[in-house]
Amino acid sequence: MDIERSVTVGHPIDRVFAYLSDFTTTTEWDPGTVRTELVSGDGGVGTRYHNVSKFLGRETDLEYLVVENVPGERFALRGENATVVAKDTMTFVRTVTGSGATLGEGTTVTYRADFEFKGVARFVAPLLAPAFKKLGDEAEQGMREALSRLA
Repeated sequence: MDIERSVTVGHPIDRVFAYLSDFTTTTEWDPGTVRTELVSGDGGVGTRYHNVSKFLGRETDLEYLVVENVPGERFALRGENATVVAKDTMTFVRTVTGSGATLGEGTTVTYRADFEFKGVARFVAPLLAPAFKKLGDEAEQGMREALSRLA
């Protein structure tokens, strides 16, 4: 099961990357996140986060590990629990916003979440496609709103 969404905002790539690569900000932009806590590390490769999310009315815990951190380009984590392995990847592209005298620097973020289900959950996963689409739509909207508020 894969979800991919892109959001373009009128903020510099360094600011957008700094905000989203602090994975504790998921509580501000991912409506499914109940809480995300830094367990260890400084945000670089090897950093660990504990995430609690709500999906279809149930809370689930995931332990995330930062597996890639290329400032201004790419940030990736791998999350796992007893029923799923999740790989979340954000790519960042510098864009130009506005026109004429109001040209400015912007950023397009593409967020991709790949879910690989384990055990019995593998058989149920295809039935959850509409719920995952809704989750992706809500996360896209939440990310757009949170990024538009950046100073």
